Amino acid sequence: MCLGIPGRVIEVRDDSGLRMATVDFGGVRREVCLAYTPKASVGTYVVVHVGFAITEVDEAEAERTLDVLRAMAGAVEAELGEPLPGPST
Repeated sequence: MCLGIPGRVIEVRDDSGLRMATVDFGGVRREVCLAYTPKASVGTYVVVHVGFAITEVDEAEAERTLDVLRAMAGAVEAELGEPLPGPST
């Protein structure tokens, strides 16, 4: 399964001709390529998949999606009786 996670663009810059951004996902910040969302700017909400912003969404849609993702994690935790394990390192 592939998921796109919504986040808010907090910084945009040019990196050797490639538009890049810092995107905030509710406190977690990641570097994201904006090649597929050329109109995205600071304050824009984008859906990110494997480091690429693939579409823009409005704030309400971003919040709805984040609420669903949080509920899914909560449901799995309730079923397992413990939090989801983090990524292996």
